[in-house]
Amino acid sequence: MATIDECRAALRKLGEQYDEIAPEDRAKHVVERTISCRISDLGVTFHGRIHQGGLGPFDDSPPADGTPAAVKLTLSSDDLVALVNGELDMGRAVFGGRVKIDASFGDLLRLRKLL
Repeated sequence: MATIDECRAALRKLGEQYDEIAPEDRAKHVVERTISCRISDLGVTFHGRIHQGGLGPFDDSPPADGTPAAVKLTLSSDDLVALVNGELDMGRAVFGGRVKIDASFGDLLRLRKLL
């Protein structure tokens, strides 16, 4: 099981990887959304947002306005680290039940283009 600090580091790395996506691809597929990432085995949820300028930052404090996230991910700490490090394929993880995504159909289609 990965630690909370390792999960924070993985989410920072994910933000860095997002920065490598071409701006024209972000412009086509990214709509600003709030994101929550629930780490099931640690009982912690990180909150952040995706927008054309970046991904994150993620924090384990819920948003001040209490608005639920538009995109909700649930996965284990080890799966988060493996996904970010390229050791686990997102499609297989979703279809295998290791990653759960709760989002609108449109948001799912947009995210698929970025993963």
